[in-house]
Amino acid sequence: MRFLRQSVTGVFLAAVTVALLLYAGQLIFSAIDAQLNAEKKTPPVRERVFAVNVVTADLQTVAPELTAFGRVESRRTLELRTAVGGRVVQLAEDFEEGGAVRAGEVLVQIDPVDAQAALDRAEADMMDARAEERDAGRALILAQDELQATQDQAQLRQRAFQRQVDLQERGVGTAATVETAEFAAVQARQAVISRRQAVSQAEARADQAATRVARAKIALDEARRELDDTTIKAGFDGTLQAVNLVQGRLVSANEKLADLVDPDLLEAAFRVSTAQYTRLLGADGDLLQAPVRVTLDAAGAGLSATGQISRASGAAGDGQTGRLVYARLQAAPGFEPGDFVTVKVTEPEVAAVARVPASALGADGSILVLGAGDRLEALAVELVRRQGGDVLIRGSGLEGREVVTGRTPLLGPGIKVRPLRQGAAAPTLPELIELSDERRARLVAMVEGNSRMPSEMKARMLQQLAEAKVPAQLVSRIETRMGG
Repeated sequence: MRFLRQSVTGVFLAAVTVALLLYAGQLIFSAIDAQLNAEKKTPPVRERVFAVNVVTADLQTVAPELTAFGRVESRRTLELRTAVGGRVVQLAEDFEEGGAVRAGEVLVQIDPVDAQAALDRAEADMMDARAEERDAGRALILAQDELQATQDQAQLRQRAFQRQVDLQERGVGTAATVETAEFAAVQARQAVISRRQAVSQAEARADQAATRVARAKIALDEARRELDDTTIKAGFDGTLQAVNLVQGRLVSANEKLADLVDPDLLEAAFRVSTAQYTRLLGADGDLLQAPVRVTLDAAGAGLSATGQISRASGAAGDGQTGRLVYARLQAAPGFEPGDFVTVKVTEPEVAAVARVPASALGADGSILVLGAGDRLEALAVELVRRQGGDVLIRGSGLEGREVVTGRTPLLGPGIKVRPLRQGAAAPTLPELIELSDERRARLVAMVEGNSRMPSEMKARMLQQLAEAKVPAQLVSRIETRMGG
C-alpha cells in the first residue's frame, strides 16, 4: 500500500513537471512569435542642425586687382663694346660687377699709339693737301692774268689789221701789209685760245686740290674717331653688369666688355592671359595706363613700388600665349634688373558686385543663402572675378542675403542651420551650469558612444559630467557635435 502511494505520488509529480515544462515552452514560443510578428517602432528622429558661418552680401562698386608675375628690367641699357682692337692699358676704378659710374667717366682705355700715329699721318696729308690747294689757287690766278693779257694783245692785233684794211681801201697800204696784219691777228686769237685752255687746266687743278683736301679731311676725321674709340666712356649714370675684362688683355673689335644699366629707370615686364588683357583695354581699344603695384617678397624683404602700364609687346612671342605687358615703375629703391616680382594691376571698376569668400561658390555656379526658418536655399549667381581667396559675384535677389561662406557635402537646399554671423557678439554662457537628469544622461550617452575619443579624455569628460555643476563650454561642445 505504501509502495502504491509513493508510486502514485511520483507519477503525479512527473506529470506536473511535464505540464509545467510544456506551459513554459508555450510561453517562450508565444513570446518569440509575438516578438517576430510585432510591428517595429522606430524612435523619433531628431533633425540635425548644422552651424554655418554667414556673411551679408552687400552690392558695391569694386576695382578688381589682376595678379601676375613678372621680371624687373631697365628701360635704358647700354652695351659697352670696343670699336677698335688692341691692348687694354687702363681701367676705371669702378669698372667691376655692380660698379656705379657717372656720365662721361672714362671706363676703358685701349693702347692709342697706333691710332695716334694714323692721326699724325692724316694731319700731314692734310697739310700737303692744303699746300696743293694754295698752289693751285695761285696758278689759277696767274693763268687768268695771262689770259687777260693775251686777250688785250689780240684786240690790239685786230685793230691793227682793221687799220691796214682801211689804208688799203684808200689806196695807201699794200696787200702784203694787210696779210701780215691779218696773220698777226689770227696768231693773237690762237694765243687767247691757248691761254683759255691753261686757265681751264688751272681750274681743274684747283678742283682736284679741293677734292684732295676733302679726302684728307675725311681721313683726318676718321683717324680722330679711331683715336677717340680707344677711349670708352660712360654714356649715362648707371651700374655695370656682366663685366668681362681685365687690364692688359687684348680685345678685338666689337667685343662686348660689359653692360651699363640705369638703375633708376626700371620697368616690370609681366605676361597675362588674353582674357585678362582684354580687361585692360579701353573703349577705343587702346591699352589703359592702369596703376600697378610691384612687390618683392624675398626672404621677408617686403619691397614694393608703384607705377603704371606703359605698353604691350607687339607680338605674343614664339611658343608663348597671352600678352607681354610693360609697366613703368616710379621710385623703386631696392629693386634691381632681373628681380622676379609679383605685379598687381588695378582694373577698371566693376559695379553691383558682392565680395564673398571663394569657398561660398559651388561648382555649379550657385551659392547657399539663408532662407525662412534658418533653412538653406540655392541661389544662382554670376562669377565676375576671382580675387585671391574671395570672389566677386552678382545675381538676381542677392542684395542683402546672408551667404554661407563654407560649403560642405553635408549642406544643401532645405537643410536647417544655426547661422554664425561675423562680427556678432558670442553668446555669454555661465562658467558652470546645472543639468537635468535627462540632459545629463543624454550627454553621458553621447560621450560613451563616441568610439573615436581617447579613453583618457572620455574619462575626464565623464567625471566632469558626473559633478553637480558642469562647465558650460563642455556642454556646448558636446551638444554641437550631437547636432543639438
